[in-house]
Parts: sequence; structure tokens; C-alpha cells
Amino acid sequence: MKWNSFRLKTTTEAEDIVSSMLMDLGIQGVEIVDKVPLTQADKEQMFVDILPEGEADDGVAYLNFYLEVEADKQKILGDVRRELEEMSSYVDVGECIIEESQTEDVDWVNNWKQYFHQFYVDDILIIPSWEDVKPEDSDKLVIHIDPGTAFGTGMHETTQLCIRQLRKYVTTETQILDVGCGSGILGMLALKFGAAYSVGTDLDPCAINATNENMEVNGINRDQYEVMIGNIIDDKAVQEKAGYARYDIVAANILADVLVELTPVIVNHMKAGGIYITSGIIDDKEQTVIRAVEEAGLEVLEVTYQGEWVSVTARKN
Repeated sequence: MKWNSFRLKTTTEAEDIVSSMLMDLGIQGVEIVDKVPLTQADKEQMFVDILPEGEADDGVAYLNFYLEVEADKQKILGDVRRELEEMSSYVDVGECIIEESQTEDVDWVNNWKQYFHQFYVDDILIIPSWEDVKPEDSDKLVIHIDPGTAFGTGMHETTQLCIRQLRKYVTTETQILDVGCGSGILGMLALKFGAAYSVGTDLDPCAINATNENMEVNGINRDQYEVMIGNIIDDKAVQEKAGYARYDIVAANILADVLVELTPVIVNHMKAGGIYITSGIIDDKEQTVIRAVEEAGLEVLEVTYQGEWVSVTARKN
């Protein structure tokens, strides 16, 4: 199926109101492209390890949208231009140039599968659901992970650093809390290493579905792993639901700046002697995290490295 594709040039000042106007006219799925830098809150919500520096904001925004070929293009574009002209009296809408092209319908849901294939972390095989375990891998510890809307497949160095530290410290009695659990990979691997119970927290509601789906394909029961949505740093309800002085291990593979805020809070959820495994730390933030860990009263046990990434492991004495 073919679609008419449109690119509307406007301003960053007007992008939200113009986007809202397009949706009011029945145009769904508007994509905004600009150079506005992300706020710290935006970065924390995304749970990425680090973001590259982008270009400076030039005040220009492009809104991309699509119409079916059968749609009354002239009427819709006429409505758009009329609304833009009215808006120009109270907001700078910019040039409002609309470029048009055609695009083929694409199976966006499945096309990304060509980029994700099974791989190893030491003797652990991480494999998506659409690939089969090879006979020669029958002796591997296998975990099935489908990359989706929640963060974490195990490919990133920060996740691999956490995996190796978890393996060192998990016992059959371990209760683990994974802060920023994403796809659930760390909590599930802890269970495969022999842990008794996993709890995950995340800001993204997609984490619940992603973790539940990955649990099902890995044969992990719902009574072994619980996921809750919310910010354990400042959400009292999440803190109480997670439980205090409960965890033998807390893992946090998130941004270094978030770890600084998290650490003095998370010690309240750890048992005496509990292990705190942090990652997501770019090398020039190593001392920042170590200082936060020590100021929270934890003893640093190990600092491990992979590429430019750092993991700090500590203990609550």
C-alpha cells in the first residue's frame, strides 16, 4: 500500500500547537524532528546509558505525517494551510513549507528483526524468539529476549557488566531488586542463576508487558518476578511496595546522575550485608558514583570495566 508523505517546516516554538492542530484535523502519528536538547528529566525517562551531544537548537522543526493515497489530499492540505495562517497571528509558525513524496507501506513491527540476532555473554546465550538454539549450544545457559519497547537486550556493555556481577553474588536465597528493569533481563537471569525472587521497578509502563512476555517465553512464573511502575527515588508508594531492608542484591543499570540520587535512598531497601551493583556509568563519571556510594555508607568491593563503561559493586555493612 502506498502513502502520501508530507514534511511541514515550522518552528520549535510552534511545533506542539501545530502538531495538535494536525491531530485535530484527523492526521494521526505526527513525527516531530528538531534540535531541541533533551532535559535531564527526558533522559531519565528514556533510561539510556548516555546520549551523544547534538547540534545546537536552530529554532526549526519539521513535522512528518502521512495520508492514504485515497484520502482527499487537497482538502486536508487546504485545511492545514488555513489553520496555519490563523495561527500566524499569535505564534511564529515559520515558513510552513509543505514537501510531498510517496512511500510504500512497511512492516515496521517486524523489519527490525534483521538487526537483532543471538549472541553470547561468556557462556550465556541470549536469543530472540524467532531463532532456534543450535545443537552445539545445548550446554549454554539460554535466555530468550525479544527487543521491544522496553530497554535492555544484553547487548550493551553496561548490561553485560551487571550480568557478570550478578553471577558472582547470587545465591539460592537471593531476593533481588532491579531498578530500571526494562525488559526484565537482569531479574530473569538472576532467577536462572538460582535466585529465589526478583522485583523490578521502572518508569516506563512498557516494562510490565515486556517483562511479562519475556518471562513467559523463559518459563518463569509470575510468582517469581514482580514488576512495579514508578520512581523509587521519590515515590513513597513504590518504596513501600518494594519493601524496606528486604533485598540481598540491588542492581541499577541507569545513568550515573540518577545513581547519585538513587543510592542514599536504595540503601533503605537493602538487607545488612546486601550487595549493590551499579552500571550505566561512563568512565569519566566513575569517581562521582564511587563518592555517592561511599557517602551512603556502603563499602566499595569492586570496580569493573568494559570498553568505556564502568560498574561499581558495593556492600551494605
